Amino acid sequence: MTIGLENGTVMKAFRIYTLLARDNEVGKEWLQAYMADDVVRGLVDQFAREVDCVTIIAGEQLYMIPETRLSPFHMNNEVIKRTYLRANAVNADLYLMYVSIIVLIGAFYDSYQTMEPTRSFIGIEEWTALVNERISLLKTHPEAELKEMEKEFSYNWTALIEKWSAMDDIKETAAKQSGNTISRVSFMDSVRKFLIAQELVIDIGNQEITLTEKAKVVVQRYFMELEYNRGILEFLYQSHTFEGEGSEHASDL
Repeated sequence: MTIGLENGTVMKAFRIYTLLARDNEVGKEWLQAYMADDVVRGLVDQFAREVDCVTIIAGEQLYMIPETRLSPFHMNNEVIKRTYLRANAVNADLYLMYVSIIVLIGAFYDSYQTMEPTRSFIGIEEWTALVNERISLLKTHPEAELKEMEKEFSYNWTALIEKWSAMDDIKETAAKQSGNTISRVSFMDSVRKFLIAQELVIDIGNQEITLTEKAKVVVQRYFMELEYNRGILEFLYQSHTFEGEGSEHASDL
């Protein structure tokens, strides 16, 4: 593709790519250079695809994000556990983190019924209560069904439920003595810090967060697509009736 192109054009595109590779994003000046020249834009996108990444524009920033696990820029599970979770975190912690993020996005997008956010912010306490509600819903499934769903989604739903239950504040005092658990709010705060580090949410104070423009683009481009969520959204948000259980779930925190 680069045959016959001016060296300056190729180098400008490569400069943008190297900045994206180093920082995951570039600002307004380089975004304008990317948008102003179709050839530069095509080259940057091609460079990104070569490392299994895609470029997205959010606000006045251009981002490069990994699209598959094969990308050298993909953050693997061990890095996430070591950097954002406690030292003895296991895969169940990662499952719980991902479900917590799905629930957070669902809170902003009316349980994935809308393409635009329907709220401006959420508090960590409400977010925790919503996660508790989803996991309480999972508990209503027969064990055999959960096992079947584990095969379909490659998620250990049983371990996830057990992990959340072990974080129950009522039981935590005894569990703390062996160092096996943390509180639910502490866990959610770890997820919050991960999302802030990935520039997906902003802390606006008072234990409240809001989505970034980057997060909104990622949600619209990937979260709503069956190709990427593999039916997990339908499984978590399928219709179940919680007769009077909403306040009970919140009180369980």
